[in-house]
Amino acid sequence: MSSIPAISVVDVHKSFGPLAVLKGVSFDVPRGSVVSMIGASGSGKSTLLRCINHLETPSAGEIYIDGEPMHFRVAGDGQRKPRPIAEINRLRRDLGMVFQQFNLWPHMTVLGNVVEAPRRVRGLKRSEAGELALECLRRVHLLDKAGEYPARLSGGQQQRVAIARALAMQPKAMLFDEATSSLDPELTDEVLAVMRDLARDGTTMIVVTHEMRFAREVSDRVLFLHNGLIEEAGAPEEVFGAPKSERCRQFLSKYLPKYVQ
Repeated sequence: MSSIPAISVVDVHKSFGPLAVLKGVSFDVPRGSVVSMIGASGSGKSTLLRCINHLETPSAGEIYIDGEPMHFRVAGDGQRKPRPIAEINRLRRDLGMVFQQFNLWPHMTVLGNVVEAPRRVRGLKRSEAGELALECLRRVHLLDKAGEYPARLSGGQQQRVAIARALAMQPKAMLFDEATSSLDPELTDEVLAVMRDLARDGTTMIVVTHEMRFAREVSDRVLFLHNGLIEEAGAPEEVFGAPKSERCRQFLSKYLPKYVQ
């Protein structure tokens, strides 16, 4: 297996006008690992995830996908040149994104929602895309709902369809932005169970979450963001069991007091 990380974030800054949201964030995501980002609302977690997937353009710094820079390429003369959007979109295809909202097409069946991107973007034949979509629905335990429309599904089922749709693009990594924040506890559990299965299968994942137990149990590495910076980073047992940062300790005491010493 290559030693090049699946994703590298190098000194990423992001400002919206005078507001600096990210102030120099760097970390690596090895292949097959799960990195969870935790922190209070407004700490920059979702903005960072959107920068990784180029839904936001970093003000400075760079994102590398399998060692390839997302926003620039080195020309024949050795100069860094901005990538054309077509090249950026090619790299973005390797990142599956799951949002807080499900964003399913209401006029398409579950199967249709999952088939569409592999056919349109990856150029798969209808039969190939159909087989792939069914396999992805099997992974999220929704094969029996392939012919249903989104309006007939629960919120948890819709989010699992959204996960299957992202998986159908056969991404190198999956990005989850508070994927359970709009769900009640029972539906949250069924989505987290699918995410646990993906982690066990060796799927590379970056997860922005307020589900502290999930982050503690599933992650290989946890990042605590505060005020646009990584305030604390380490293995789950370090971050949750013996946080060095007072801000991290205070944050965890609100969510997971039994794990804070």
